[in-house]
Amino acid sequence: MSVNMKVKQGTILLVMVMLLVAFTGCGNSSDQVTEEAKDGLEAVAETVEVEEAVQASLADGVYSADFNTDSGMFHANEAHEGKGILTVENGEMTLHVSLASKSILNLFCGTAEDAQQDGAVLLEPSTDSVTYSDGLTEEVYGFDIPVPGIDQEFALALIGKKGKWYDHTVSVSNPLPIE
Repeated sequence: MSVNMKVKQGTILLVMVMLLVAFTGCGNSSDQVTEEAKDGLEAVAETVEVEEAVQASLADGVYSADFNTDSGMFHANEAHEGKGILTVENGEMTLHVSLASKSILNLFCGTAEDAQQDGAVLLEPSTDSVTYSDGLTEEVYGFDIPVPGIDQEFALALIGKKGKWYDHTVSVSNPLPIE
């Protein structure tokens, strides 16, 4: 479960408790409390549904987005400040992310175990040129990663120069339109 989803659930719980306390402390009958609390909860649920629908349906376009991983060794290049380029076309999302080096040879959308199966479709790298704040330019590998949803964690396996597959959990968040 993503951090944003946990925050939303915590917020909903807090609002529910606040509504219950507010209505029971006002001298209302229990029927009034129940009905008013129910109305308040429905309003909160509608707000969450709208937020999720907006996230799920980004308009076609190009966005800058955060690439979040569970590893300090596997991340977006520091020259790009942890971000990649998210392209949305016909509702399909793909994140291009430049990595820190050429040490990761392939990615796989799924688990390391599945990546080793016959017929597994591996993501091939591109060679990206990145320029650091000190002016140094370096060639690194970049990948186009299919994204199932914003703020939705998904499995992404990688294989490096040592020939061993590793499981990781990643997510994409905070899409901002690029003009």
